[in-house]
Amino acid sequence: MARARSLSQFQRTFPDEASCATFLFERRWPDGFVCPACGNGRAAVLKSRAHTYECLDCGRQTSITAGTVMHRSKLPLTTWFWAAHLMSTHSNGMSARQFEEQLDLTYKTSWLLTQKLRRSMVDPNRQPLEGVVEVDQAEIPFRAGDTFFDPGKSGKILIAGAVEVIDRGANKAKPGRMGAKYLDTRSGRIRLAMITDNSAASIEAFVRANVKRGTTLLTDGHASYPGLSGDYRHDPRTVGKMAGHVVLPWIHRVFALLKRWGLGTYHGLRRKHVDTYLDEFVFRYNRRFYRHVSFETVLGLAVHHEPISYWDIAGRANPRNGVVPLRRTKRRRKTATGMRQDGSAEAIARDQNHAPRAEQPLNMNQPGTTG
Repeated sequence: MARARSLSQFQRTFPDEASCATFLFERRWPDGFVCPACGNGRAAVLKSRAHTYECLDCGRQTSITAGTVMHRSKLPLTTWFWAAHLMSTHSNGMSARQFEEQLDLTYKTSWLLTQKLRRSMVDPNRQPLEGVVEVDQAEIPFRAGDTFFDPGKSGKILIAGAVEVIDRGANKAKPGRMGAKYLDTRSGRIRLAMITDNSAASIEAFVRANVKRGTTLLTDGHASYPGLSGDYRHDPRTVGKMAGHVVLPWIHRVFALLKRWGLGTYHGLRRKHVDTYLDEFVFRYNRRFYRHVSFETVLGLAVHHEPISYWDIAGRANPRNGVVPLRRTKRRRKTATGMRQDGSAEAIARDQNHAPRAEQPLNMNQPGTTG
């Protein structure tokens, strides 16, 4: 199945396009094909378009990749499956340069592929953190150009982070009294996001978006946190002259791993797409004990996201939007029942029933006329 642990098992499971298409069909329609337009189940496979089914009742054509991260992609399914497997199972992740070499792609294609995979890692309906949560801020370096990356001369991105504190004995969070030390614990789920500044508005917005109300917050006593005391159980810890990782060990460990991951895998993150890289790090950290079950999530099969294009990712306007192609005649499309003209049934019938205009005959006896 898709949860194969080794690369050889994965290759045996998905050796060709047909096996990948079968897997996608079973995940999309486990009880058989269902037309998204009319809800009927009668369909025919189109030979003119790969992995596309046409409803025999309403004529709607549906691809098995529609609505997934592979929406309207011209890459082979095997390339997407291999990329999703490597992205979800590799402990440190893979950059676009590595995909370019491993999958024999151009850099632009591999960059777009990795960006789409990262955006499918976030579940919009994920549960917020709860129990006991450490919250803090940190600065990480970012890369501004394509030259050699020097952390000492790079810019800084302000990151807010939160991590659940889990008691090892109970295997769940156990809020203690105010000021109590949390010993023999481990980290649970995490959340990361870029913030504009250290103001109370930025930090409160991050906490309220990612932490459940009523949770015990362990912080360093920053002046931005008192506004959360009404909805949260705020337990500030005075750092003083001590190192921050002594008072808040787990969130500082997360920040240290994030910095090393960004420098080691990507040689410095970039400010423009830093949120997608943070989402990837959160995805990996939260699934560090069971990375091999994340394959379907990376492909966008578990959670349906809105399809995103290159222009959406690049943040630029599509130059082809609003440009209507000029056609002298309506395009004819090959379907399961034969050739069909584009347009509504009424328009097609009206065009077919419209009588052609009679041509005026040429008057050869009068000079200068063409009929």
